[in-house]
Amino acid sequence: MTKTVDYTKMMKDMMGAFPMDTSAMQDAFKSQAALAEKMSKVALEAAEKSTEVSTKWTKSTLAKVGEVSTVKEDPADYTKAMTDFASAQAEMTAEHVAAFAEIAKKVQMDTVELLMAAGKDMQEEASAAVKKATDTATKAAKATAK
Repeated sequence: MTKTVDYTKMMKDMMGAFPMDTSAMQDAFKSQAALAEKMSKVALEAAEKSTEVSTKWTKSTLAKVGEVSTVKEDPADYTKAMTDFASAQAEMTAEHVAAFAEIAKKVQMDTVELLMAAGKDMQEEASAAVKKATDTATKAAKATAK
């Protein structure tokens, strides 16, 4: 009566009675890690391109500001310089916003493509797991029936 119950052995015996195939879990983890890696590449590529567009926009703006800040002979030239700057800014804004839109469009297309491929892979893995489980259950049922 004073003997303590070995719960570790009891759990080991219980888990041994219900064998599990952990390869499905490992495959699922590998698939998720691969998807995360591909999604990270898409995000990093978009960040790199966005940075390039931002840098180009900033350099262009600074160059135009340099033109505005030069000394002019006639006061009307200041008005013209500001008007030219505003016009150039509007044009650059449209150009760069379009570039950002193209980056976003590519990210969206790549993401949908990756998710569709991942969904197809998961469907195939699930089908294989169900088939394997069915085969195992059928074998166990046949063995029990004998």
